[in-house]
Amino acid sequence: QVQLVESGGGLVQAGGSLRLSCAASGRTFSSYSMGWFRQAPGNEREFVVVVDSSGTYTFYTDSVKGRFAISRDNAKNTLYLQMNSLKPEDTAVYYCAAKRDTFYSLYGNEYNYWGQGTQVTVSA
Repeated sequence: QVQLVESGGGLVQAGGSLRLSCAASGRTFSSYSMGWFRQAPGNEREFVVVVDSSGTYTFYTDSVKGRFAISRDNAKNTLYLQMNSLKPEDTAVYYCAAKRDTFYSLYGNEYNYWGQGTQVTVSA
């Protein structure tokens, strides 16, 4: 069992930055691939970026490439999302998710554990 707790969301002006964190419980964090997903009001959940268990391989959705960066510290059981040059269209609840596999998936329904989410609001 893995519990995930996100933090770091908030209100920021367009062009600003935020850093999200996702703290994971348990001793097996390093064996899970991880992902950040988001859901805006009225929209379906979408993947933002995913990373394999070692942190070597990542995959970003096109809209955040060059602006967002995922990283993980397996010694601290923590996943991060650095978000720069934020845009109003990035406004959403951001969720971290864990998948019981060393390699990631782009599909949320393949992830086994989810955090409660953290709100990111970007004002114009």
